[in-house]
Amino acid sequence: MAYIGREPTVGNFQVCDAISVVNGQAAYTMQVGSANVSPESANHMIVSLSGVIQKPGSSYTVSGSTITFSQNLVTGDVIDFIQILGNVLDIGTPSDATVTTAKLANSAVDLTSKVTGALPVANGGTNLTSGFANGITEADFWRLTANLSSNTNPIASNLERVDDASFSKIGTGMSVSSGYWSFPSTGLYEVTATMNSTGASADNHIIRIHVTTDNSNYDPVSNVVSASTDSQHEQASCFAFVNVTNTTNVKLFFEATSIGSGSIQGDTDVNYTCFKFIRLGDSQ
Repeated sequence: MAYIGREPTVGNFQVCDAISVVNGQAAYTMQVGSANVSPESANHMIVSLSGVIQKPGSSYTVSGSTITFSQNLVTGDVIDFIQILGNVLDIGTPSDATVTTAKLANSAVDLTSKVTGALPVANGGTNLTSGFANGITEADFWRLTANLSSNTNPIASNLERVDDASFSKIGTGMSVSSGYWSFPSTGLYEVTATMNSTGASADNHIIRIHVTTDNSNYDPVSNVVSASTDSQHEQASCFAFVNVTNTTNVKLFFEATSIGSGSIQGDTDVNYTCFKFIRLGDSQ
């Protein structure tokens, strides 16, 4: 509603800064936090002078931020306190942009029903616009289904997505063509190659991860070596972070090398030599 004159202060109770009495002076400026304050009227104040509560109108008057006592104060008088009272009204619905964060009570907002749209943090919300949105969005697992007894570059056959009854991927998953792997979406991915091998005699077996960022030139980025003696079984893993900024240009392949005797093991039912892909978050 509109007001004639100054709009009343509603519900804002303030204690003024201490005021030093000046001998022979009746008028004083009221401040809170060193800033001038103006009560609604003399009736919206409690004033204590030398231990006595003063009566509005007869003991003092107010004009703006100035309080004027009915007589000059003298040395020995003490303004104990001046408290300004907000107008006692039903405030109804607050106006737009008038409620600050500091005025909200703890746990006052229910995120499950009172907040819509994308939240900028992961904890307590969904539909984030960036970052760790809704948890892991891509996770896939593949395996080698048959032994490799000779160097193979790239590993292009006997590959399958894990199909055990307990398995499930998250998201679209990886795709592979002629040994070259494509990512389903941009993001920062953790890629793991785990190798099991056996040797008929002492030998080293190696699996390497090669990555390209231009769909042409590949660099080896991670390497796993298993060293075996006669007829021993070995297992080892290597890891890489792949920053997929473009799903057309960023790809990878796996190479099996240094196989002089024995083999890198594969199986259609068990994850002996296998490949894991997890999207950790947005591309960097």
